[in-house]
Amino acid sequence: MRYRRILLKLSGESLAGPGGQGLDAHVLAAYAKEIKEVCNSGLQVAIVVGGGNIFRGLSGVGKGFDRIKGDQMGMLATTINSIALGCALRSEGLEAEVFSATPLEPMVRYWGREEASALLDQRKVVLISGGTGNPFFTTDTAAALRAVELGASALLKGTRVDGVYSADPEKEPTAVKYSRLTFDEALEKNLKVMDMTAFTLCRENRMPVVVFDMNKKGNLLRLVRGEPVGTEVF
Repeated sequence: MRYRRILLKLSGESLAGPGGQGLDAHVLAAYAKEIKEVCNSGLQVAIVVGGGNIFRGLSGVGKGFDRIKGDQMGMLATTINSIALGCALRSEGLEAEVFSATPLEPMVRYWGREEASALLDQRKVVLISGGTGNPFFTTDTAAALRAVELGASALLKGTRVDGVYSADPEKEPTAVKYSRLTFDEALEKNLKVMDMTAFTLCRENRMPVVVFDMNKKGNLLRLVRGEPVGTEVF
């Protein structure tokens, strides 16, 4: 197995399915099955989910929402998504615990690194919601922070594209896909791997990032087994 412990970052939009908003039970079930395969292989899995399918704080600016309150609403959206995915994982027979960066007991547990790490050692899935607990930070940054805190082997960013390209492949058919990049190369080429705060955190702490297509069945398991899936930034 290529990794011992991973931090899987999923977008909130990915949980919405074709509708683009809310939660899609079929998507949740499919993701839970993919994660179960990885857990059954012996890997320790922590997960950070975005909240864009419910509310994105930045989108509320100019629509009557204060940025700070908007970001707080976005943090709550990530908790809803994490609870939903946690339920889907339990339906697959996995033990899953949801944490939040801000106190939300009794719905979920308040984030504690040592508690979360101990649960991972027990082969339980840990879902970490609420972003960093602060406004102005994305869930990419939260994922990078938690990956470093938990001593993950890598941060795996599941997206709807199969890696990092020289341009947006959905807009530029001639865009070139990279299989491996250093952090410095990604900066030089101005490639949008994740937001700059998250990127810098991973770079400074030597946390490898792998961008891959989470929606392709079996991709996650192939990736952790060491097959050439997605783009690795190291």
